[in-house]
Amino acid sequence: MILSMDNISKIYNGKTVLDNINLTIEDTDRIGLVGVNGSGKTTLLGIITGEIPYEAQTYPIEPIFSMSRDIKIGILKQNAGLDGEDTIIGEVTKAFSKLLSVKDRIEDLHLELEKPETIQNEKYFSDISHNLSELESYFRLNDGYIIDVNINIVLSGMGFPKESYERTINTLSGGEKTRLALAKLLLEKPDLLILDEPTNHLDFETVVWLEDYLSGYKKALLIVSHDRYFLDRLTTSICEIERSKISRFKGNYTQFVNLRKDRNERQLREYEDQQKEIAALEDFVARNLVRASTTKRAQSRRKQLESMEIIEKPVIYEKSSKIDFTYTLEPPFDILKVKNIDVSVGSGEKRRTLASNVNIDLKRGEHLAIVGANGSGKTTLLKYLTKKLPCVKGLIEWGRNVRISYFDQENSGLHPTMTVMDELHSRYPSMTDLEIRSLLGKVRFTGENVFKPVSVISGGERAKLCFAIMMLEHANVLVLDEPTNHLDISTREVLEEALVSFSGTIIFVSHDRYLLNKLATKVCEISSDGVKFFEGGFTEYRASVEAEIAEKEEKTPKKDINDTETADKPKNEGYRSKEQRAKDAKNRQQIRAYEAKIEELQILADAIQTEISTGNLDYETLIQKCNEFENLKVKIDEITDLWLKLSD
Repeated sequence: MILSMDNISKIYNGKTVLDNINLTIEDTDRIGLVGVNGSGKTTLLGIITGEIPYEAQTYPIEPIFSMSRDIKIGILKQNAGLDGEDTIIGEVTKAFSKLLSVKDRIEDLHLELEKPETIQNEKYFSDISHNLSELESYFRLNDGYIIDVNINIVLSGMGFPKESYERTINTLSGGEKTRLALAKLLLEKPDLLILDEPTNHLDFETVVWLEDYLSGYKKALLIVSHDRYFLDRLTTSICEIERSKISRFKGNYTQFVNLRKDRNERQLREYEDQQKEIAALEDFVARNLVRASTTKRAQSRRKQLESMEIIEKPVIYEKSSKIDFTYTLEPPFDILKVKNIDVSVGSGEKRRTLASNVNIDLKRGEHLAIVGANGSGKTTLLKYLTKKLPCVKGLIEWGRNVRISYFDQENSGLHPTMTVMDELHSRYPSMTDLEIRSLLGKVRFTGENVFKPVSVISGGERAKLCFAIMMLEHANVLVLDEPTNHLDISTREVLEEALVSFSGTIIFVSHDRYLLNKLATKVCEISSDGVKFFEGGFTEYRASVEAEIAEKEEKTPKKDINDTETADKPKNEGYRSKEQRAKDAKNRQQIRAYEAKIEELQILADAIQTEISTGNLDYETLIQKCNEFENLKVKIDEITDLWLKLSD
């Protein structure tokens, strides 16, 4: 067990955020934590990590928080990137500080053993030898001999090529700093790895790599994410915080949705049945309490009412759209023409081109998704299109009657010192308070929240305020930069439906694979070579990309490491061993086969490790070798597990 929480509560300014939470996290749990914005997810994480104190709800309930000894918890918070003047390689190497100190001690002991006076002192020599053996065993079991290999695997997977290793952290972008913090955390391998929105700053390839890496993580995972694909692939249970309570469901996110729906329907039936029973009892008491002949029965019914455990009405989220983008000015059929522009950053001699000769031809009603690696120029391109940045080369031509509404992922157009109400009043002074409050109610700003300064509301609330402003702009072209980044899942679904039903034109950048799949009618991939277009949605785009990769692999000479027969053999052997488990002779033969295979794969892994450690590989080859090394480790682990089961 990692930790156990019983009757844990948290109250802020008289408001209960968490109410008698009970949660147990086991050594290999893979938990997804979900709930609407402001439900208490961050507070719960703070309690788990010890950053936030907890309390009991009411006496005599006692809160109990217990954690196993020597448990290491690692957490990646939202937008909590590293900083400082250290290099990338220097920072991630800190993850192995304990192992490296052990390595230094091993080297010191080897030198000590070589001294003549040590050799002559038999007891001293024996003590040092014993100590050295223990340290070397610890170093080997914790992958001390492949520290460089593991660093290369994780950094390349997180999008840091080898030539970037000497860059100082303070020169990195915010997204790069967050990715580096995640890379360091993965290398530290804590007993409980907590990830708060880990995919926010990752491109598709990096998200897929991270999913693959975490699917093989041997310790406990606790993930807060709005990425439904990510949760589906990695979690085996979902914890939902709702009305200050926590409920746990077995399975991934898709299974959770179905189980929650069944539970809510069952609870709603029970609630309605109980309400009918309560109404009947109250009616009986009201009619019979004052009549002498029926007073006792009425009193009995009243006691029954008083002792009844009231069933709460379940929260059933309605998907009726409260976000609605409309326009009255009809644009022409040809909405946008972009001719031979260069997407670049910086100025003067420091100007750097990210994508050359970009051409776009967009028609009315099309939904264009722009995808590409982080730093490829997606946001810069949107700023060119919306004239937030000047385009120094090429032509951007919008059609007549085009009215654009731009969603900036940084929400930089908002005024931090203004209240939510004032933000709208300053833009639309003719609107009454009632009209503004009615609009804000659609995006779930209610009560005193409308008088909060923009600077103190959450990222999700700022996004919803921007959507309210966009609804008033009545634009026929929506340009959106990561619109779902800070939204909870239910609000994402509302936004998705509003965008799908929008009859105008949409240009958007997003890492939300579900949104891309549901909304896009055309995909534009941006890279240093320019842009490439794919008809259809995200599924068609990924199919085309994977087909291109497969075609390249077919042209690449096959290697023994990737031989399918080698990959399939452990599964087949495991199946045969299960069928013939009763035969000792067959078992012994199978064990020897596993041992031979493990030795064979280990030799291949050692060879690749040596290649990676030389530092003479280019970036693409390095990634290929790192992937091969990871695949071999997985195969070795699989066969070792089979060998252990059969040996037992």
